[in-house]
Amino acid sequence: MNDFIKKNKIVGRTVLVMIIFGVIFSTILEFVYTKANPIIIKSEAEAKERLLLQVISKDIYNNDLINSFIKIKPNKKLKNKEAIKGYIAKNNNKVTAVILETRAPDGYSGEIKILVGIDTKGYILGTRVVKHQETPGLGDYIDITKSDWINIFTYSSLENTKKLEWAVQKDQGKFDYVSGATITARAVVNAINESLNFFKENKLKMGIDV
Repeated sequence: MNDFIKKNKIVGRTVLVMIIFGVIFSTILEFVYTKANPIIIKSEAEAKERLLLQVISKDIYNNDLINSFIKIKPNKKLKNKEAIKGYIAKNNNKVTAVILETRAPDGYSGEIKILVGIDTKGYILGTRVVKHQETPGLGDYIDITKSDWINIFTYSSLENTKKLEWAVQKDQGKFDYVSGATITARAVVNAINESLNFFKENKLKMGIDV
């Protein structure tokens, strides 16, 4: 009987020590998280803004761009399968541009994600491919770190580029492409064109007078 009590005391002490250490460890983790989380959030926001600034200029807005957005439900034109954000740039509370994320599901090696900055008149301010799986040395020219091809869309709009011109030159369109990687360019051109169509249909929702 005494052995049984002794064994249970040992077990009890062990459990108690584990609980104490668990509480201490949890408290430390919570403290570290509380201190570090605002820094992490700020760092992530700054990184996101740097990415957005690749498609619009800092000079055209003075609002908190990261926290100024509309939620966009899954949409056929933007090809998003889940809700995404459309960022709204404002200068003195007046909308100056929007940034949309569109997708080209028909890239040569898979989905291509693209940011498109558009001014209130529907002209493209800038475009960037933010994610792709295209073939290195061939289809990856759509990446700004590989070439400046993606800049060919700047200042294009539905007004100055006819519907049939929204295609690569191989398809009698306006836009250049790299030989051997037509599928990649074709997918990007179509996706950017569709983002402009989405913009045109949703101006009011984004705070732009129609």
